[in-house]
Amino acid sequence: MASEASFDIVSKTDRQEVDNALNQAAKEVANRFDFRNVDAGIRWSGQSVEIQANSEERAKAVLDVFKDKLVKRGVSLKAIEAGEPKPSGKLYKLGVDLKEGISQENAKKISKIIRDEGPKGVRAQIQGDELRVSSKKKDDLQQVISLLKGKDLDVALQFTNYR
Repeated sequence: MASEASFDIVSKTDRQEVDNALNQAAKEVANRFDFRNVDAGIRWSGQSVEIQANSEERAKAVLDVFKDKLVKRGVSLKAIEAGEPKPSGKLYKLGVDLKEGISQENAKKISKIIRDEGPKGVRAQIQGDELRVSSKKKDDLQQVISLLKGKDLDVALQFTNYR
């Protein structure tokens, strides 16, 4: 009679939203007075984002504009990983990588949190770069979701396939 209820914990970034944020940031950098004559720019470079400017501070300022646009578009800052500005000729370049999926280490950490602090009878299984959480009671799954939302983990989590 009692079937299993479950949901998946994933870490994905909406690439379209990131692209929109990048385009907005590029437009703002092109139009802002403090970025005039500093060769500042932001663009896609394969699967990552490349920021360039003529000084380290300007490159970091472009990164701040990009982060601001990501937050406004609902993309978690935990989903990006920015490097340090490196000199490249007369410009400074800064790479920003997008993080997708939950690493094995983080999956084990989340699974341990669910086991230790979650309700009894809830199971978490690691399936590649996502977790499947299942229980007989849907209320227990709701508690797990609120528990994980309250934790400060270093990955952006989404909860999908709730059934």
